[in-house]
Amino acid sequence: MFKNNVGGLDRGVRIIAGLVLLALFFIYPDASWRYFALIGVIPLFTGLFGTCPLYSIIGLSTCPVKKA
Repeated sequence: MFKNNVGGLDRGVRIIAGLVLLALFFIYPDASWRYFALIGVIPLFTGLFGTCPLYSIIGLSTCPVKKA
């Protein structure tokens, strides 16, 4: 469906950031801001799938260029 446009380092950072944000949701059950931590789903999924719709819109890619 989408081309891969998220490189290796970028993917790793996104996955870790997503997991940290989602962990905050469960670590602080009484915090009023905890539902904002659910935004961690976005970097987690973009990191796992290797594609970012925003990168596609602005024409950016962090994937290394494949040599023919």
